[in-house]
Amino acid sequence: MNPASGWPEVAGDPRFFAGTGPHSVEAIAAVVGGTVAGSGLATKVSGVAPLAAATPDQLSFLDNRRYGAALEATRAGVVIVHADMLPRVPAASLAIVTPEPYVGWARAAALFHPPPPVRPGVHRSAVIAENAEIDPTAEIGPFVCIGAGATIGPRTRVGVGAVIGAGVVVGAACRIGEQVVVSYALIGARVRIFPGARIGQEGFGFATTATGFLTVPQLGRVILEDDVEIGANTTIDRGSVHDTVIGAGSRLDNLVQIGHNVRLGRGCVIVSQAGISGSTVLEDYVMLGGQAGLTGHLRIGRKARIGAQAGIMSDVPAGADMAGSPAQPLRTFFRELATLRRMARAYDRAGKTDAGTGRSGAGTPDPAAGHTNTD
Repeated sequence: MNPASGWPEVAGDPRFFAGTGPHSVEAIAAVVGGTVAGSGLATKVSGVAPLAAATPDQLSFLDNRRYGAALEATRAGVVIVHADMLPRVPAASLAIVTPEPYVGWARAAALFHPPPPVRPGVHRSAVIAENAEIDPTAEIGPFVCIGAGATIGPRTRVGVGAVIGAGVVVGAACRIGEQVVVSYALIGARVRIFPGARIGQEGFGFATTATGFLTVPQLGRVILEDDVEIGANTTIDRGSVHDTVIGAGSRLDNLVQIGHNVRLGRGCVIVSQAGISGSTVLEDYVMLGGQAGLTGHLRIGRKARIGAQAGIMSDVPAGADMAGSPAQPLRTFFRELATLRRMARAYDRAGKTDAGTGRSGAGTPDPAAGHTNTD
């Protein structure tokens, strides 16, 4: 039971998530890539659930050792676990043992709740330019607007109220969410754009003159390579003269801002509310924590990791871990933080020691003495 709402806790509520099954334990193990162990009695599994709420006909998993007690108490008929946790699986449960339980869970959950299929066709309320090209296997939802010369690839879904601008190319098997706006963009295959995202709008570019600001035409494009995911309400500016590029397999969270001419390599991860200023380059597999900010014209090396709320103002070498604002190497950041904490504790101790003598520390106001100590 969810204590806040009073509703029972359910994974895969059928009102929202179409399901398949039941599936045999052997079929699930094959999808997971694991082996079945234990003396439990389950042969079929009807659905998935968290450890605390699972019933004997459901599947659950454990990936974090901190929740070992929940594993020991679960009623789940089948659990996906690492071999190290097998001794803690209840006798009434079967285990599917795999080196990567969370990966296994992702595959099993997708078996029970696969993405909804594309329903080919164009809704009668959609507005489609005469020379737009829409593959007959694509699904175009209600109130969609598709501009002149745009191309929508096979098995692609365009959600309610989305706007696909003139000349935009959308590849195969993409998912364009509700009220997404895409312009000046070329999109690869299997790209997913969540609701409310804005792709290809004019970048923040202007020249300063004696009489005010002069807008600089933004003449580049946005390139989203294959298998990219763009979170809800994220914004990606088109390039000014170069293209803005999001590399293959990269994942952008909700509420991310990407400036003009930014180039992301393959497999980058950008967490919510991070912002990247214009013309900065992230090499392959860079990770940015939430609310991190990067100034323009930087290069962030391959596999660098930037901590949450970090402020990056200079280039970062490959493989570096950075934190703080202005950012510095992670070990330096925590060493300085520890030093400040020791100084603060020492100051507090000194204040308590001097309290009986009317002194609260050098250079600090002393209410009892009515003056400021300076000795």
